[in-house]
Amino acid sequence: MRAPSTVTPESAERSDPPGSSARQRFAAGSIDLAVVAAPLVVGWLLLGSVGAGQADRAVFGGAALATAVALWVWNRGHRDGLRGQSIGKARFGLLVRDRATGGPLGVRAALGTRRGAETLTVAGALADGFTPRAVDGSRSAVRRRRLWGLLCLTAILVLAVLAGIAVGARPLELGQVVHAVFTPAHTETDQLVQTLRIPRTLLGVLVGVTLGVAGALIQGHTRNPLADSGLLGLNAGAAFLVVLGIHLWGLTAPGQYLWLAFAGTLIASVVVFAFSSAGGGGPLTLVLAGAAVSFFLQALTNALVLLDPKSLDGYRFWVVGSLAGRGPDILWQVLPFALVGLALACANTPSLNMLGLGDDLARGLGTNVLASRIVGIAAITLLVGAATAAAGPIAFVGLVAPHVVRTVTGPDYRWLVPYAGIVGAIMVLVADVVGRVVARPGELQVGIVLAVLGAPFFIALVRRRKLVGL
Repeated sequence: MRAPSTVTPESAERSDPPGSSARQRFAAGSIDLAVVAAPLVVGWLLLGSVGAGQADRAVFGGAALATAVALWVWNRGHRDGLRGQSIGKARFGLLVRDRATGGPLGVRAALGTRRGAETLTVAGALADGFTPRAVDGSRSAVRRRRLWGLLCLTAILVLAVLAGIAVGARPLELGQVVHAVFTPAHTETDQLVQTLRIPRTLLGVLVGVTLGVAGALIQGHTRNPLADSGLLGLNAGAAFLVVLGIHLWGLTAPGQYLWLAFAGTLIASVVVFAFSSAGGGGPLTLVLAGAAVSFFLQALTNALVLLDPKSLDGYRFWVVGSLAGRGPDILWQVLPFALVGLALACANTPSLNMLGLGDDLARGLGTNVLASRIVGIAAITLLVGAATAAAGPIAFVGLVAPHVVRTVTGPDYRWLVPYAGIVGAIMVLVADVVGRVVARPGELQVGIVLAVLGAPFFIALVRRRKLVGL
C-alpha cells in the first residue's frame, strides 16, 4: 500500500480520477449489474414458461435469488475488495481503490457504501503503487478455506435434494410435499413423492457421487485432463452387453439391464488393464488400451443395433442416461458396489498424489505403483459400473466435476476426490430437476440436459482460465 500522503487534495476532489471517464464507469457498472441480474432473468423466464406450481416457484425463485446474491458478493465484494477489479472494471481496464490509503478496499468496505473509494485506470493505479491484497497461503488458511468450501457444497447438495423431491413433471404445493415426506398417507401425491421422487433423488445423488469420484480417479491415473469413463472403454463394455441382452433375450426394463451393464463394465476394465500391463502399465498405455477396447466394442454394438431394429429401440432409450423409471430396488442393488468403490477410492487418494509426480519418482518415494493402479482400477470399475448399471452411460459429470473443483482444491486428491463427488451429485440432481420441468408434461433425460448445459459451461471454463495441471 502507498502512504496516505501520496494522494493530493486536488486528486481527491476530482469527479473523474485520472484516466477514467463517466462513460467507462457506466459501462463497467452495467456489466456488473448484468452479472447479478442474469440468474434472476433466467429464473423468471423459466417460471413463466413451465406452468410452475407453488413448489416450483419456491425452488426456482429461491435458487435464482441465492445465485444472484452469491454473484454480487463474489464480484462486488471479493473481486472489487481484494483485487480492485470486478468483471465490468476488468473489461474496461478500470480499478477501484481506497482514496486514503491507495490500496484495496477490503471485502466489507466493497460491499458497503464505498465511502472514500475512487475509480481509475489500471495503468494509473499500478503506477501509483496499487498492490492487490495477497491471499493467505499458509497451510492453516488453505485448510480452512477448503473446509468452508466443502461445507458450502454440502449445503448446496442438501438444497438440490430438497429440490429433487419438491419439483417434478407434475406441479405440487409445498404443503403436499411436506405432508408426503413427514406424514405420508395413502393419497396419490404421497405415493408419488414416496415411491417415485425420493428414490429417484437418492439414486441421482449416488450416481453423481460415483461418477464425480471416478472421473477424478481416472484423470489422476491417466494424467489426462480429458479422461472419463468413456476413455477407458467402460461405457462401451456396458453398452455392448446391454445390447447383447436385448438382442438375445429380449430384455426391456432397466432392472433387467442392471447386471449386464455392470458385467460389461467389469469385463472391459479387466481387458483394458490386462493390455495396459502387457504394454508396461503406464498412464499412456492405459489410455491407448482403453481407446482400442472402446472402439472395438462400439463397432460390435453398432453392428448388433443395425442388424436388429428391436435392439435399436431398447438401446436408444438406455444409452442417453436417465433416472426415470428406476425404483428403490435398483438403488439397493447398486449401493453396496458403490460403497466399496468409494472406500477403495479413499484408500487410493494418497498414492495418487505420489503418482502425479511420475511413476519413477513415486517408486523412489516408496509407492507401490502396480498396487496403486490395481486399487484405482478396481475403484473406478465399481463406481462407473454402479452408476452405468443404474442410470445408463451419463456423460460430462466425470469430465467436468474434477476440473471445477481442481481450481479450488489444487492437485491434492485427498480434497479433490470428495469435492468432485459432491459437485457430481449436484450436477446430476440439477440436470434431473431441469429436465422434469422444461418439457412438461413429459421430461428430458438427465444425460441430455447435462450435455446441453455442461458443454457451454465447460467451454466457458476453458476460455476463462488455464485449467489447473494434473
